[in-house]
Amino acid sequence: MENIRIQDDLYTYVNQKTLDELVIPDDKPTAGGFAKLADSVEKTMMGEFEAMTESKSYPNEHLKRACELYAIARNADKKAADGIAPALKNLSVLGEITTLEDFSRLYKTLSLCGIPTPLNIGADTDMKNTKQRLVYMQGASVILPDASYYKPEMAAQKEQILGIWTNVAKTVMTKTDLSAEDQEKYVADALAFDEIIASLAKTREEWSRYVEMYNPMPTSDVSAMLSSVDFEAILNDLFGRVPETVVVTEPRYFGDFAKILNADTLELYKHWAYVTGLLSSCPYLSEELRDMGGMYMRAITGVAVMSPIDKFAYNLASGMYSEPVGIYYGDKYFGEEAKKDITEIVYQIIDTYKERIKTNEILGEETRAKAILKLSTMGVKMGYPDKSRALYDKLVFDPSASLFDIVHALGAIRELDSYSKLDKPTEPENWAMPGHMVNACYDPFVNDITFPAAILQPPFYSLKQTRSENLGGIGAVIGHEISHAFDSNGAKCDENGNINDWWTEDDFKRFEAKVNQMIEQFDGIELPWGKVNGAFIVSENMADNGGMAVTLHIMSRTEGASYEEYFSNWARVWCQKARPEYSQMLLAVDVHGPCILRANMPPRNFPEWYSAFGVTENDKMYIAPDKRIVIW
Repeated sequence: MENIRIQDDLYTYVNQKTLDELVIPDDKPTAGGFAKLADSVEKTMMGEFEAMTESKSYPNEHLKRACELYAIARNADKKAADGIAPALKNLSVLGEITTLEDFSRLYKTLSLCGIPTPLNIGADTDMKNTKQRLVYMQGASVILPDASYYKPEMAAQKEQILGIWTNVAKTVMTKTDLSAEDQEKYVADALAFDEIIASLAKTREEWSRYVEMYNPMPTSDVSAMLSSVDFEAILNDLFGRVPETVVVTEPRYFGDFAKILNADTLELYKHWAYVTGLLSSCPYLSEELRDMGGMYMRAITGVAVMSPIDKFAYNLASGMYSEPVGIYYGDKYFGEEAKKDITEIVYQIIDTYKERIKTNEILGEETRAKAILKLSTMGVKMGYPDKSRALYDKLVFDPSASLFDIVHALGAIRELDSYSKLDKPTEPENWAMPGHMVNACYDPFVNDITFPAAILQPPFYSLKQTRSENLGGIGAVIGHEISHAFDSNGAKCDENGNINDWWTEDDFKRFEAKVNQMIEQFDGIELPWGKVNGAFIVSENMADNGGMAVTLHIMSRTEGASYEEYFSNWARVWCQKARPEYSQMLLAVDVHGPCILRANMPPRNFPEWYSAFGVTENDKMYIAPDKRIVIW
């Protein structure tokens, strides 16, 4: 292989040896990077579950139930004996729907049974007054990974992937008690109903502009729009009253809802709900059905085999009881010394951000003051919460029931709990991610950052790494999450998380010009698996840019700072080998850019990159000074 120069390709220069050695497991779409850490946490916690189950010694009731669910989920013999029957019994409610009035009357039952509907209703934070909740509604999901797959230019790919789905659906349907003729009709009708949904559904790019979801309307107007159902009766069933306001997240979809659900399409809906509902139930049925049902997703992600039963069981149980499992992991595997050190880094980054805001060329004095206020009030959640929320006390199940019935019963408890909170204050103290998750986030409607314990390990962070390495790893990621407060979405929310226009008109114009420059920097880049959509991934690219800017500022004041260590560890955290099918799908569904671009694009915008490695206009990782972008 040719000798890679760091000046031409930072990502490959740093990661080539690792990439050559990485082997993607047969049951996974990726290896390395985040996946490596997640696999390590999974292995550790599966060992904990095994030990607790064997000794029958549990730290609390929540972990006891999680371990019981784990044991039930990996009992292949019990699942084989139950077979498909629990799912067919669950789906039988569809047989009671002969009119649109029946659909309205049975909507709550359908929702609590986990049966898909073209109308999804729930209570969530009011984006303009984050201390309270409103009713939100959104449409159904399409069969393909994204609504963009249904565009004319994607016709060949659409046909290929829908062909895979159709074969999987027909295979699973042979296990039902329907006649061969009905099996064919149900699948054909499901595809026909999916086409109707796809013609109106939002794409992931549209969803990525999440502030645009906020379209509050008087309930009476929404009822008129949804004239084919008794919307107010549905609301009364769910919430015990009819609220005055409903947030319509997909105006195009609901504006034409009569096209989706009417007397003529009711049978199409029922068959779509049956087929898609059955496919989504497969993981909780027999191992044969789990394998059958997973063929579609494995095909479009390039995965060879389904995950082993013990991994499946652990991920199901640790997901259902995520908060208590995360607390257990964090308490045992994340030390106080590390928490103290990482918290100091967080506040150093926030303070440096404030300094940079004070001299930022985009902002005038008035907007600067509000940006600094937003930073000053930003919440910081590091490691894991002190205790689980009250919901977990309610998540009780009958261990003699089938896995399918247990999962659906626990899902119904969660849903009912959500309905009950409509008139209660929001809970900003709740954590957005559990302690054992390898990830991090910024919540724009709380104005806080969350860093679970599981991500606070090498290569992101270690007490044994140098300060330069930690700044290039977890430091830049912390800066990334803070920057989401000022990305193309977060900039529209104030210090309390409310959608609020806190910018002067001139300042926001300058900001939007920077957003457009960032879109242009990435848009249209050709990769082996497809072309990059700069508008879709702009908020994440802005966050990467901000994370690097603020940590390089700290590096300039750090004694003994090594830019080689900084940039090398920045590239190291993005090291990932992925299956081409999965990489292709991510371009359409993931708001984050491909890992190679996340490693290679941000450094080009900063003078430290050029001086550290003598990068010149003859090198591939060079951008002319007038094309470099620094936003924050």
